[in-house]
Amino acid sequence: MNRPNQNSIIILYDKQKDKKHILNLATLPDKYSTANGIIEKDLILNTGFGKSIKTHLGYEYILLPATLYDFIMKKLNRLTQIVYPKDAAYIALRLDIKPNDTVIESGIGSGAMSAVFAQIVGRQGKLISYEKRQEFIDNALKNLKRFNLHDRIEVKHKDIAEGFDEENVDAVFIDVKEPWLYLENAIKPLKSGRLIGVLVPTTNQVSLVLKEMERLPLIDVEVSEILQRHWKTNPERLRPYDTMSAHTAFLIFARKIQ
Repeated sequence: MNRPNQNSIIILYDKQKDKKHILNLATLPDKYSTANGIIEKDLILNTGFGKSIKTHLGYEYILLPATLYDFIMKKLNRLTQIVYPKDAAYIALRLDIKPNDTVIESGIGSGAMSAVFAQIVGRQGKLISYEKRQEFIDNALKNLKRFNLHDRIEVKHKDIAEGFDEENVDAVFIDVKEPWLYLENAIKPLKSGRLIGVLVPTTNQVSLVLKEMERLPLIDVEVSEILQRHWKTNPERLRPYDTMSAHTAFLIFARKIQ
């Protein structure tokens, strides 16, 4: 049966209220109290995903596996602006991140992009994160631990102005305030033919990055932004929501050559 184990991240989905409760079974007590009654942990462990589960008062939840998207959007403790899933998915695909890859990122922020990279590279891959602020490191590692991804990342408390320690990595991603100052250092550890990605929020920052890229051995340059619009799910009155997730960041990619 497809059911959770002691280390699973799960959702108790309240269908009546269309609400998700995201829980880590590794830290869940034997009896979990909800607003609608108590659910025993053993009952969760012995219930298959997609099935209903009831509290001692008879209130029904649906047991589901939590996705990384659920975790990032609902449970991530944020000390910084995060890389949103709409951008993170394109970043990972555009950088061609694969299982077993070695990836460098700077900085770690609240760990949202780190979690995406860590999940993709897998246990045999490696994510190396450079961050100069200790409070960001501590918070991001706590977030990654809550989704069981902390053992796939090596964090270096170091200013990237001092350079990078690695060689022959598969991808580099830079999300810092003035990335144009560090591009030359950032492409040194990158394998020839592979890609660097840069995230910035404003157009003047894009211009400065592009000017710096022109003098470096980089080709296949792209600038893009990802816009996302959700729609209401009433089939009789199908229409988009009045608000949308529009501009969050500009994404810049380039490929290193000899």
